[in-house]
Amino acid sequence: MTTITNEGNTRRSLQQQFLGMPTADGDGVKLTRIIGSPQINFLDPFLLLDCFESEDANDYIGGFPAHPHRGFETVTYLLNGRMRHKDNAGHEGLIESGGVQWMTAAKGIIHSEMPEQEAGLLKGFQLWVNLPASAKMGAPKYQEFPPQSTPLECHDNGTEIRVISGTTNQGTVGPVVNHHTYPTFLDVSLPADTEFEQSLPTAHNAFIYVIEGDIRVIADADDSVDASNNQLMAKKLGVLTQGDELVITSGQKGTRFLLIAGQPLHEPIARGGPFVMNTKAEVLQAFADFNQGNF
Repeated sequence: MTTITNEGNTRRSLQQQFLGMPTADGDGVKLTRIIGSPQINFLDPFLLLDCFESEDANDYIGGFPAHPHRGFETVTYLLNGRMRHKDNAGHEGLIESGGVQWMTAAKGIIHSEMPEQEAGLLKGFQLWVNLPASAKMGAPKYQEFPPQSTPLECHDNGTEIRVISGTTNQGTVGPVVNHHTYPTFLDVSLPADTEFEQSLPTAHNAFIYVIEGDIRVIADADDSVDASNNQLMAKKLGVLTQGDELVITSGQKGTRFLLIAGQPLHEPIARGGPFVMNTKAEVLQAFADFNQGNF
């Protein structure tokens, strides 16, 4: 577990940086595990972050055949390509570039996510968000939004912010509503040498994942340009300290990054493959329920 410490500053800074770990999941889908690795097991309330990216269909065509979940939420966000979702309750949907599916697995669901293409670039992320004990055995539900329903905030300086959840400093509100962890999920693109500011709840755990380019987190108003310890390069995860304001400047080639934050739950975590509960006994019960066809 990574512990966030409050340094007394209102501006957030970079606390730790991590590279993802190459792995595979589903039917051989090649991906990079960013959270949920030996380097960073979880960042309460976030349990896992995977990035899948390939132009070779052999790396993704097998997709993620039917599999169960219980006790948390899965968030699938696509940058390129299309993914078809189906579940054992009869729900079906298509996730497209700029669209998101926020699935609350809760007491249990069996679903599949399969590429809706056989050629071209497929790129996106899956994030696992924990549920509190009081909600783990609730009814499953979905919040699924096509790209036209995820607002794209455009600034005069070329900045673009795709808002999945939370509210930007300009007042753009994302469509996902979550009263458990009150998440912020922003996909931010900045031109070269551009500043970005975003307010965040002080106690929320937050991270940045740089998709392309590089950024510098300006932790202090008089930060020097040589503050290399606050620089974050492409394909790296940066865990932020606590604070109520984030200030970022992009590098010379511009940047694109995810900014994700959420209220920590401060509850015990017991994992067992696709199940995340509070105790080992609850995980064993999840396996028993699944094997007995009670999902």
